[in-house]
Amino acid sequence: MIIKLNAKLLCIILFIGCFNLVFSQDSISKSERFNTRKYTFLNYRGTNAIDVAIGSLSLQGDQESEYDVYFRIGYKRQLTSHLNTNISFNKYNILIKDVSNEGFMSFDINLEYLFSPFTKFSPFIFAGGGYNAANYFESTATKAQAGFGFELIMSNHVGFKLFGEYNYLLSDELDGLIEGDTDDALIRVGIGFNFYFGGKKKKEMYQKKLKTVINSNQIIPYN
Repeated sequence: MIIKLNAKLLCIILFIGCFNLVFSQDSISKSERFNTRKYTFLNYRGTNAIDVAIGSLSLQGDQESEYDVYFRIGYKRQLTSHLNTNISFNKYNILIKDVSNEGFMSFDINLEYLFSPFTKFSPFIFAGGGYNAANYFESTATKAQAGFGFELIMSNHVGFKLFGEYNYLLSDELDGLIEGDTDDALIRVGIGFNFYFGGKKKKEMYQKKLKTVINSNQIIPYN
C-alpha cells in the first residue's frame, strides 16, 4: 500500500516538474522572440525618423489639372514597432491648363501602420487629417487623407519608400471654380527616404538580453 502511494506521489512530482520545465522553456522562448524582434526593429529602424520625399500631384476638381511636382519634409515618432504618428509639411503647385499656376502648402498629421517592422521590406498604410493653404494663407481648407506604400531598408536606419495618397478637401475652391456636388481632391504619389534615429540605449538593452539567453543556453561538451 505504501509502495503504491509512493509511486503515485512520484508520478505527481514528475508531472509537476515536467509541466514547470515546459512552461519555463515556453516563457523563455516567448521572451527571446520578443527581445529578438525589438532588437531587429531598432537595428533596422529607430524610435524617430526624418521623412523627406518628392513626387507628383494632380487635382481632381472642376477644372482640368496637369501633374506637377511637390515636396515633403516630416517627422515620425514610433509609438510601437508597428505604429507611428507623423507630421509633415508639403509644398506644391496646382497647375490649371492655360489658366493658372498657384502655389499651395499643407500641414498633415497621420497615424501609420507598418505591416512587417521586423524585416527590411514592409508595406504600410496611413490615414489622418490636415490643413491646406494657398501661399500667404489667402485661402485655407481642412482635409482628410489616406494612403499606402512600401518601405525598403537600404542600410541600417535608412529606408527608401514608394507611396501614394488620396487627399479629400472640405472645400470646392482649390481650383478657383465652385461647380458640381463634390469638393476638390488631390492625388499625390512620391518616393522618398526615412532617416531613422534614436533608441540606441534600448537596442543595447535588448542586445544584452539576447546575449544572456545565448550564454545561458550554451551546450558544454563533456571531456
